[in-house]
Amino acid sequence: MNKVSKTQAIIFFLMFCAVISLKAQETSTTAHGALDAEALKKANDPMAHTKAFNLHNYIITNIYGAPDYGANQLMFRYAQPVGKFLLRGTMPVMTSSGPGVGPKSGLGDFNLFAIYAIEKKGNKFGVGPLLTAPTGTNGFSSDKWQAGVAAMAFFASNPTLQTGALLQWQTDFAGSSNAADIDLLTAQLFGMWQIGGGTYLRSTGIWSFDLTNGNYSVPIGLGIGRVIKVGGVVFNIFAEPQFSVLAEGEGQSRFQVFVGFNTQF
Repeated sequence: MNKVSKTQAIIFFLMFCAVISLKAQETSTTAHGALDAEALKKANDPMAHTKAFNLHNYIITNIYGAPDYGANQLMFRYAQPVGKFLLRGTMPVMTSSGPGVGPKSGLGDFNLFAIYAIEKKGNKFGVGPLLTAPTGTNGFSSDKWQAGVAAMAFFASNPTLQTGALLQWQTDFAGSSNAADIDLLTAQLFGMWQIGGGTYLRSTGIWSFDLTNGNYSVPIGLGIGRVIKVGGVVFNIFAEPQFSVLAEGEGQSRFQVFVGFNTQF
């Protein structure tokens, strides 16, 4: 079993243990930990005005131009309201492996954005600056400082179906002169269908467009999640297989599984 496969097994095992443990605690605290429609919507609201710590993991098992290679991207995310803004920082930990090539791991580039959000009739809209720092190690960095803008919308007036989008554009402004130029646009379109009891269906693929060389990837996902409230903390656990229906350029993911463990407190 290679390093990426071991990482996948560990992640799924930990998520399974977390679901069992949290479900037991939820049962014992139902009287004061019940979920209402607003709590269910808030659990998937990327602009929720609350503290959040999330573990997100992309398990990439098939790559265009390199079918025998695999990769894993584990992201540590923290969100914190600061006045009218919501700050969200992401630190990725990368792993890659392939035939004849020993698996390697390292940090990715740190990303931070600040969203100023407004709410109208249950829907939210926000925009703000973003910054990416070249913190990557072991060949996993772009070696470029990047800046740009993030814009977000979340439509939650319907208690059953919530939809939205997160758009991010960034370009390099400093860094190594030997590194490739960056001009990147990503669009994450997401939808959550509440099917009852805290369980929901989800689709949250991130479409990526490299405006420098014309490469792109358009994944479509369909997964399932469960929201559990224990005391004053809301947990959101999910798994979502994603398949790229359109792609151009070697190194793009053909198939991946997005799994996550979110907390709001």
